[in-house]
Amino acid sequence: MPGPGEPTGLRAGEPTGLRALRRQRTHDALSAAAITLFLERGFDAVSVAEIAAAAAVSKPTLFAYFPTKEDLVLHRILDHRGEAARVVCARTPGVAPLAALAAHLLAGLDRREPVTGLNDDPEVLAYHAMVFATPSLLGRLAQHAAGDEHALAEALAEAAPQAGELTARLAAAQIIVVQRVLARENWARLRAGEGAAARHPTAVEATRQAFAALRRALPDYS
Repeated sequence: MPGPGEPTGLRAGEPTGLRALRRQRTHDALSAAAITLFLERGFDAVSVAEIAAAAAVSKPTLFAYFPTKEDLVLHRILDHRGEAARVVCARTPGVAPLAALAAHLLAGLDRREPVTGLNDDPEVLAYHAMVFATPSLLGRLAQHAAGDEHALAEALAEAAPQAGELTARLAAAQIIVVQRVLARENWARLRAGEGAAARHPTAVEATRQAFAALRRALPDYS
C-alpha cells in the first residue's frame, strides 16, 4: 500500500525502480496535460477535473502529485528553487559569492535556460506569458521567490559571517530582484520579436553591469 502522501495507482510489490518510473511518468503526464490545456484556453478556464480526465487519473491522484493547481504549472521552474543559495555554498574556495552567482547566470544565458528569460522557443514564451498574466501564478511564484531569498540569505551569512545577518538578508533581497528583472527583460525583448541569439550579447552585458553594481553595493560578498 502507498504510504501517507504517496501517489496511488502503484502496484503492490513492484520494485522500487519501477515504482519511481511509474510515478515520474504519471507526474509528467499530468503536467503535460495541464500545461497543454492552460496554453490553449487559459489557466483560469481549465478545471482540475478536466486535467485529471485528460491524464486519465482521479482528482485525488492529481493532488497527490501536485498539491495546488498552480504547482501544475510552476513545477517546471522548481528545479531552480534555492539555486542561488546552492551556487554560493558550492563555489570554489577563494571565489566570492557574487562572482559565483554572476558566472552561474552567464552560463545559463549561454545555455539558453528558460529561467534566464533567454529562450525563444514558442512554448517557453507562451508559458512565461501565461505565468506573468495570471495573478494566482504570480502569487505562488512570489512565495517561491521568498524561499529563495531566505535560503540565499543563510548562505551569504555563512559565507561572510562578519557582515551580519541583516546585511545578508538585505543582500539576498537585492540579488534575487536583480536576477528577476534581468530575466523578465530578456523575456520581454524576445516576446516583442527579438531572437535569443541576437539578444544574447546584450543580455550578457546587462548581467555583467548589474553584478558590477551589486559588487559595489555589497562589498562583503565581492
